[in-house]
Amino acid sequence: MTDAAQPAEPGLNKIFCNYCPAFCCYRLEGSILLLTATDINRLARHLGLSDGEVRRRYIEHRNTFKVREDGSCVFLANGRLSKRCSVHEARPQQCRDFPFDDPCPYLQREDLLAEIYPRVEKSMGLQSDE
Repeated sequence: MTDAAQPAEPGLNKIFCNYCPAFCCYRLEGSILLLTATDINRLARHLGLSDGEVRRRYIEHRNTFKVREDGSCVFLANGRLSKRCSVHEARPQQCRDFPFDDPCPYLQREDLLAEIYPRVEKSMGLQSDE
């Protein structure tokens, strides 16, 4: 792995997403998932709730999901290795577009992987709380 990203073939990165344990679903310091009104409405319809109720239950700072103590998305299903998004059909546009036809940064940058991987292992029960 290197710190320099290599050009990717469009769509190639999405293949890796099918086998990924959701590295991108953990908030890193300084990052934000920007939710639009359309995203919130899509989630509301999917969950059978009003937009206001989705905002009250799942949104913080007006435009991003709340996260768990480990920084993971509130809609991330623990205990599974893949297909961990519990609202995949209604996921926000930013989630749909990631990694934006670029190489996945979690597979390209060892520093990001080193920060995220222990959280993923713990959420899947592969690491103790020691």
